Amino acid sequence: MTARPAAHEGGPARHARFLIVGPQGSGKGTQGVVVAKAFGVPQVATGDIFRENVSGGTDLGKRVQAIIEAGDLVPDELTSELVRDRLSQPDAEYGFLLDGYPRNRGQVADLDGFLISRGEQLDAVIELAVPRAESIARLTQRAIEQGRTDDTEEVISNRLAIYERETAPILDDYRARGLVARIDGVGTLAEVTDRIFSSLAVRGLVPAHPGAA
Repeated sequence: MTARPAAHEGGPARHARFLIVGPQGSGKGTQGVVVAKAFGVPQVATGDIFRENVSGGTDLGKRVQAIIEAGDLVPDELTSELVRDRLSQPDAEYGFLLDGYPRNRGQVADLDGFLISRGEQLDAVIELAVPRAESIARLTQRAIEQGRTDDTEEVISNRLAIYERETAPILDDYRARGLVARIDGVGTLAEVTDRIFSSLAVRGLVPAHPGAA
């Protein structure tokens, strides 16, 4: 599966199916909201999907809650099922921006299978590149501001190590498909946002609602 322009004769993208990937502290949650709004597609974050299904008492949510209450991690199979269910909703018909999924190569395969079954494919994978020291500094500052005493530098470093071990390698797979737009994530919110839109524009991906950004 290879990249394909989603623009129509230089106009706004007819569909926009994006992933946004980066280490904790890269700002992907904030940038994801901006990009999704500009393209008129939902930002789909796995954490939100879990919470919405649990609070809504759905069958999937009950399965998630039982696993969490048992102190276990939600398995890839169930996570992928939750994502498929969310992407099948009407508001995601013409696109989405996925944040927090896929996290590993198994989930990449699950997402590939789902998109192929619908005759769809990703338009771009936005990689927010931030040095490890910068991520640690941002997360440490956030922990101080939010009074999260359990977020020590050791805990933060461990989370980053998990990202580097499990999630970062999926970028190699997407890079081989020509999908990765690597963005320098250091700078002001506006500077990073401008870099994202400039990189997407080169790929023929123009937001339908640029003023929303």
